[in-house]
Amino acid sequence: MSRFFSTVILLAFLTNAFGQSSSSFADSIRVKYKIPELAYAVVSSDSIWEIQTLGVQRMNSDFKANINDKFRIGSNTKTITSYISAVLVKQGKIKWDTKFFDLYPKLKTKSNSAYYDLTLQDFLTFRANLIKWSYGNTTPTKKEIKGSNQQQRYEFVSWILQQNPPTEKQTTYWSNPSYVAAGLMLEKATGKSYEVLIEELGQELGIKFGFGQPNFMDKKQPWGHDEDLTPEKPSLNYKLNWLSSAGNINVSLPDYSKFIQLQLQGLLGKSKIFSQEEFEYFHFGLPEFAFGWEWFVDEKTHLKYSFHEGNPGTFLTKVFICKDTDKAFIIFANVQSDEAEKGLKILTNELKKQYGS
Repeated sequence: MSRFFSTVILLAFLTNAFGQSSSSFADSIRVKYKIPELAYAVVSSDSIWEIQTLGVQRMNSDFKANINDKFRIGSNTKTITSYISAVLVKQGKIKWDTKFFDLYPKLKTKSNSAYYDLTLQDFLTFRANLIKWSYGNTTPTKKEIKGSNQQQRYEFVSWILQQNPPTEKQTTYWSNPSYVAAGLMLEKATGKSYEVLIEELGQELGIKFGFGQPNFMDKKQPWGHDEDLTPEKPSLNYKLNWLSSAGNINVSLPDYSKFIQLQLQGLLGKSKIFSQEEFEYFHFGLPEFAFGWEWFVDEKTHLKYSFHEGNPGTFLTKVFICKDTDKAFIIFANVQSDEAEKGLKILTNELKKQYGS
């Protein structure tokens, strides 16, 4: 038997063995840490090493998990917004140093002067000194923000820019409104809504992106759960629309895996759009947080990871990319709780141990 076919058979055997072991372990984590549905994948730049979806779409139901189930990925939306931004910069439709008020001069007079020089790069890298704002905030109210989806996002950012900035100077300002402002800049630069930009990216990559709660359009999609395991009923949430470019995308695990493989390909110099150096800059070019990606070096293995985590209230999504080993680990859950967080951390560490070094 040739060395090539021996290698292929060995790889197939190891992948199957790892897959069975991981699946059993993952399901034990799912049960112990009270996660209704758990999905995870291990991918390389050109392969799917393992992909599984376990459990049920809704607590106390017989709706079994499906590999094509969609999950709200929360702040992992930012990784997609940043990528679209990079593509548009490459196409010359906008620049990293384009200032927000160059595109929206009418908002400048009523905005806080502390924000006058903020750029697209500032927003995408959390260097914009904007306040924090998320789904739990009570102001502004729905009555104050009116109009179409785009108009509401415009009014929302207008309100944000009138607020005083944080008093403490920080390296990074973890602010959802930064990405809302970046989304507005992309809309102005292209003349297209953020939803259309996402749809176009999906068509190019063969990915079906959606927005909002997966169960709103189809009740046989996963339901999110809070820490009490109460299912989130299908509904339209105006705050999700305001934060569309910051945290409102839903997508299946196989489809998001395609997007993560695209990142690995770029980091390994296999992208047809960006150079390896450009991808390195997107992921690691700034301290703590670059363009949609946090990063760290593992103290034990000395491997370098870029990562992002989403926690939009009733879902948890995590992705860790290791360019050094050409592996990425993606984990989705349809519950947000401290217990689930513990379980996902254990599963992530186990997958890294099996595949990562």
